Amino acid sequence: MVDEFLSEREQAEQLRNWLRDNWIWMATGVALVVGGYYGYQWWQSRQATESLAAEARFSAMLEALTRNSREEGVRIGNELATAHRDTPYADQALLLLARLDVEGGNLGTAESRLAGVAQESDDPELRLVAQLRLARVQLAQGRHEAALATLEAARQPATEARVEELRGDVLLARGDEAGALAAYRKAQSLAEAPSVDAGLVDAELLGLKIDELSSAAAAAAATAPATE
Repeated sequence: MVDEFLSEREQAEQLRNWLRDNWIWMATGVALVVGGYYGYQWWQSRQATESLAAEARFSAMLEALTRNSREEGVRIGNELATAHRDTPYADQALLLLARLDVEGGNLGTAESRLAGVAQESDDPELRLVAQLRLARVQLAQGRHEAALATLEAARQPATEARVEELRGDVLLARGDEAGALAAYRKAQSLAEAPSVDAGLVDAELLGLKIDELSSAAAAAAATAPATE
């Protein structure tokens, strides 16, 4: 270290001695800084290149499906999900592949894909989408408890109305009409809150569910034997 009270010649001599003793550490430090900078630049460039490649493959997948070339679209989607698994396009491809699986009746495969996105995606919105779709697949499989657990994991202020609507679907499938009606009514009420994403709920369809169960409940009450 250079002392400010030394003469210029003494300072120069001390500096030479310090450099002689510490040059290797200085060189190492410079190398690390320069290496770190160029390493970061290389990493950024690699990420950009991979993202562009993934985007191109996802576009090719969509184009194939638009041409009704389902087999080709599925092949490209599987390749994309494997080769570019660290990009958002891989998650998007898995969501699309899961939908195709559902359409083809392959609910087990769809569940596996959706569970992967729900648990591993870096995008919180894609995780939510996957959780809501996963609950519907589990409902279609008759796995009611699993569906309810998945819905609870997806419960957030923005998704509250949609979660309650799907919860009503699960309860109805279990034969709990009263519980389903209560969930539907709660969903209808929540959909009007400013913090809720109203686009997740089909208000007209939800209203029909409520009307149907309300009518059924009224008819059941009317035919129930009177109690003394």
